Amino acid sequence: MKIVVLDGYALNPGDLTWEGFEQFGEITVYDRTSYTNTSEIIQRIGEAEVVITNKTPIDETVLAQTPKVQYIGVIATGYNVVDTQAAGERGIVVTNIPSYGTEAVAQFTFALLLEITSQVGLHNRSVHAGDWQNSVDFMYTKTPLMELRGKTFGLIGYGAIAQATARIAHAMNMTVIYANHRPKEAEEWAAQVSLNELYQRSDVISLHVPQTKDTTEMINRSAIAKMKDGVILLNTARGGLLDEAAVAEALNTGKIAAAGVDVVSTEPIQSDNPLLQAKNCIITPHIAWAPVETRERLMGIAVDNLSGFLNGQPQNVVN
Repeated sequence: MKIVVLDGYALNPGDLTWEGFEQFGEITVYDRTSYTNTSEIIQRIGEAEVVITNKTPIDETVLAQTPKVQYIGVIATGYNVVDTQAAGERGIVVTNIPSYGTEAVAQFTFALLLEITSQVGLHNRSVHAGDWQNSVDFMYTKTPLMELRGKTFGLIGYGAIAQATARIAHAMNMTVIYANHRPKEAEEWAAQVSLNELYQRSDVISLHVPQTKDTTEMINRSAIAKMKDGVILLNTARGGLLDEAAVAEALNTGKIAAAGVDVVSTEPIQSDNPLLQAKNCIITPHIAWAPVETRERLMGIAVDNLSGFLNGQPQNVVN
């Protein structure tokens, strides 16, 4: 069996191993494959029966010219890079990797929030620049700091990652509220509210929903107008949930006090993204999922997915 990995670098930049796949056949690993060069994608898949992809798109055109493909393993949770309908019509099984990064993404969400409220990086740079040595006082601050105790933490969506994030907020003695598209039971310290109420009450808003037709640019001028003045906005879900121009405008006016985002609408980020020029906006390059332990877990699930398919018991099938 021939296995091809189209874009393996993000998952394994050299600190993991692909040996789990080697038991199933001959494996060829490409660090990167062009997202836009369909001919290159087709050429690299070639005669392979198994294709592993992260962000390299596999559409109808590709599938029509790679007839030996039987299985596509997406090494991510989101699988919109694959035309699942076209794959299904050809009898090709498509799988994804759900719930591998729950704790890591929750941790990173709070890393963004703590950087905003405690400004560790700013003060570290200041000390190394000599400011503390030259201070007449035993301490100083470069910017106002914020205590989280008693603040209201609002989560949009209440799946596994949101729930893990909520537990951290609760441990920080924050009031936890959440809005979800359907009623969902939670711990006694978390209250489900309407989206409008969440906008109105939250000191911090954290996004934890998939990007769909209904959620694309849900954080727009209308939604922002309902929020508290000085709200903090966090996004570790999908960049397309934000109307980035509206968020940048709100940051520059102070309506949104600060934002921390690990995702943007087009990745890699484009030079004209308005968030790059916005005030008090921390942007990280889609790394909430990237701790080595998390990637090891993802790799293990990817191997198990292929093993299940080959044994006639496919798991995490999305088509």
